[in-house]
Amino acid sequence: MAFIDVVEWNDARNDVFAWKFGQNTNNNLSTFTQLVVRESQEAVLFSKGQILGKFGPGKHTLNTENLPLLRNLFGIPFGSKNPFTAEIWFVNKAAPLTISWKTDAMRYHDPDYNQMVPLAAEGRYGLKVEDAERFLVQLVGTLTEFTSVQLTDHFLGELISKTKSVISSFMRTNGLGILTISEHLEDLQKFIGQPLKEFWESYGFLLTGFYITKVDLDTSSEDGRKIAAALSDRSAQNIAGYTWQQKQGFGVANNALSGGGDMGILGAAAMTGMLGGGGGMGQAMMQPAPQYPGPGGGAPAPGRKEVFCAKCAKKYPATSSFCPFCGNKYNPCPRCGSDNLESARRCVSCGVELARQGPAAGGTFGNACSRCGQEVKPGTKFCPHCGNKID
Repeated sequence: MAFIDVVEWNDARNDVFAWKFGQNTNNNLSTFTQLVVRESQEAVLFSKGQILGKFGPGKHTLNTENLPLLRNLFGIPFGSKNPFTAEIWFVNKAAPLTISWKTDAMRYHDPDYNQMVPLAAEGRYGLKVEDAERFLVQLVGTLTEFTSVQLTDHFLGELISKTKSVISSFMRTNGLGILTISEHLEDLQKFIGQPLKEFWESYGFLLTGFYITKVDLDTSSEDGRKIAAALSDRSAQNIAGYTWQQKQGFGVANNALSGGGDMGILGAAAMTGMLGGGGGMGQAMMQPAPQYPGPGGGAPAPGRKEVFCAKCAKKYPATSSFCPFCGNKYNPCPRCGSDNLESARRCVSCGVELARQGPAAGGTFGNACSRCGQEVKPGTKFCPHCGNKID
């Protein structure tokens, strides 16, 4: 029978917490076998279901002086050189900080939007084997090595459940939503660190660091993608300077205009709430009709300082004759002063019919009321639509 002279672990990696010498077989050792343990390692010997001994960094001879249990388990007299078998485990006591974690979706009632939103969190943590004996007895079992991947897989369900619970509790207690949680990640790390520290200590680990890199919408779900798209659209609107209702009005009303349907135009205006400042079409149509410059520009409308470009939807001063962003000519409505495309038949904001300048422009009579902009027959003295006197 051949005996092993030297036992050591040469190719230790940071992602391996424990490694069994000799893999699946019992090692034929003797009381003159040399055990070499390097820095940041600890060796533990098992035999017949018991721990024979633990060894720190250095070079050790596996004799009865170092392993008194050899006398009881194998009947080896003190000071004698005899063979015995044992499992030798090397434990890596370094502190790898490269273990990544990520939760699945957790439903959370966001206080900023007053809606349930799907959240996900991710980060990294570092562990160090503090109690090698407890670690090996509780976790390793019949394995031949124990890596960070195996550790993550082993505790995935319990770790994720505990992490999600603590994150939700912290956000709810502090009234935080998806817009503000990133400002409190350091406080959240401290809040979650203590319960996780106690959790890992029970398995012989020391939690050397726990980091949260992100708590955000879970865009892997359909709900999360829809909410993310809505938030992105909202940011774009804030930057461009228009509201959601105005954006819808630009698109829907212009589509109706191009289709030539008056009911589509008025319905789009009413739907978006853009007539009369959101008070509905009837309210806007009943308001006194202020006099604004006709197509072609001129002095700004009284009380109107800014307008939204009918082409690019960006806001610019009403004193401008052209949009400074896209160069589109300012074509004001004679009733409300809103900008309209030159091809528009009715105002996108108030729905009034826009005046035409002669047959070439698409008009029927080539004459329009100066108050409401409606076309009237030549020779008409009072507008049949609003009663205004025709000059």
